[in-house]
Parts: sequence; C-alpha cells; structure tokens
Amino acid sequence: QVQLMESGGGLVQPGGSLRLACAASGPIMSIATGSWYRQALGKERELVARITSSNSISYADFVEDRFTISLDDAKDTVYLQMNSLKPEDTAEYICNADGVVYGAGWFDVWGRGTQVTVPA
Repeated sequence: QVQLMESGGGLVQPGGSLRLACAASGPIMSIATGSWYRQALGKERELVARITSSNSISYADFVEDRFTISLDDAKDTVYLQMNSLKPEDTAEYICNADGVVYGAGWFDVWGRGTQVTVPA
C-alpha cells in the first residue's frame, strides 16, 4: 500500500522560507503526478502546485513566483520550496500523488498534511 508523509511545516515569520517534503513509500514504480494543496481554517482546499513525471509544472495564481515544486524520482519525494511567505499562506499543506505500482496497478493517495503558520 502506498503512503505519503509530509514534513517541513512550521512557524515562520513573514518573508521567511520553508521547504516541504512529501515522501511516498510502498511498492512504487513511478510517480506520475505530484501535487500540493492547502486548506486554511474555514476555507476550501485549493491547489497550490502540480508537477508531472514529464516535468510539466503549474502553479496557482496566488503563488506569484514565490514557490517552486520539484520531484525527485529516485527518492519518490515531491518538494515545495516556499519563499517570501505571507500571513495569508497560513494553512495545512497536503500532498497528493498518483502513479504506477509494481504489478501494473495504479495509486492515487493523499497525505495527512503539515501545518504552515505565518503570523501577521
């Protein structure tokens, strides 16, 4: 069974940086798509960034060139480098990944999230 584990969240002052990691474990042959979402208190979950195995990348408009998503195929890990953080970036950041497992199966799983807090 494929599982995702996020790490790297925390409390950071405005203008600071964090690097989130989403490590996949299990019988993974390859990750096809890795995505970071976020959900602030009382708000709906929204897509932050997405990357595919062919290195196609997309970002939400609110990212404004502050974040960088990357995929390390050897480590089955998706990263989100976040710079110039703002109080409005405060949220639970949740990873999603899909791809191929050994035995020709498919996985599409969510992590539990990591909290990012940027005080006003």
